[in-house]
Amino acid sequence: METLLRLPSPEIYAKAAALYRAGELVAFPTETVYGLGANALDAEAVGRIFAAKGRPNDNPLIVHIAHRDQLDPLVRLPALATALMDAFWPGPLTLIMPRTDLVPDAVTAGLDTVAVRMPSHPIARAMLEACRLPIAAPSANRSGRPSPTTAAHVLEDMNGLIPLIIDGGPCEVGLESTVLDITQERPCILRPGGVTREMLEAVIGPVEVAGSVLRPLREGEVARSPGMRYRHYAPKGEITLVRGGEADVIRALRLCWEAAEAAGENSCVLCFEEHAAALAGVRCHSLGTLSQPESIANRLFDVLRQLDTEGMTRVYSEVMPADGIGLAVMNRLGRAAAFRTVEAADVIARRGAAPV
Repeated sequence: METLLRLPSPEIYAKAAALYRAGELVAFPTETVYGLGANALDAEAVGRIFAAKGRPNDNPLIVHIAHRDQLDPLVRLPALATALMDAFWPGPLTLIMPRTDLVPDAVTAGLDTVAVRMPSHPIARAMLEACRLPIAAPSANRSGRPSPTTAAHVLEDMNGLIPLIIDGGPCEVGLESTVLDITQERPCILRPGGVTREMLEAVIGPVEVAGSVLRPLREGEVARSPGMRYRHYAPKGEITLVRGGEADVIRALRLCWEAAEAAGENSCVLCFEEHAAALAGVRCHSLGTLSQPESIANRLFDVLRQLDTEGMTRVYSEVMPADGIGLAVMNRLGRAAAFRTVEAADVIARRGAAPV
């Protein structure tokens, strides 16, 4: 299959709509990451998403809509939904709500709920307006890979697998949407994103955060949201998170890198701008500055993809406080590392005698 990469235009939106109605897939930009879309009401078309991504079919998808009136056939609206939609739609907030029978099991992984959001990106909105369909769309990458924040990233993973990519330039947020379950007595964040816990609580009061946000799912625990069950967002090389006091972490990162290099690994360190000077001589990639945590969220997936371009086999990363947007960053970094973590003090005690 030839994959066309095209700039947005009314003609391209019409082409996307025709492809959706024919059961085909189209990748498109949103404010968070690029999505890989199919007609959410066509179970066979949704199945093509899983095939193109190599995605396990027990991982639910998010349905994208252009207007609130599209919700009526899809969900039973919980009481909190209106306040949340008024505050955050269109935008990077996905709401999990009770589904109707119109939504295929292929979209929900057989759950009795469905995840829905209304993107704010003008290209996504124009495309959704043109097709007049609810569009099921996970991130437009091969399953487990870092999510795509540019059309070039999509082409890297999907070339020959889908007919059309709409090129809208770099994504603004750079991390997937916040997923909030509002079917329970207390709302619960299943996947953190650009709409933070603090922002949500300012509108609806107390919000819980699922324990699985910063750990793997336990045996028998159900994945009620995308990005929960499997190793996600991962480059090909092995990432290890290094935590502890600032001075210890900087020293441990240097020791880990030196030991990995001595063992013949192609290795690097992911650090914050504030600590780059202290790591002089170490091969580093900047994650951004802690004074502007949104910059870290915005560039994270681009950095993770760059690791593969450079053939990195061992990567050691700083961590950041898991509050505000930092919760979303640490969720993605944790899953990229399969939650592999070491204490800086332990590394120092071993004096970096071997890679960890």
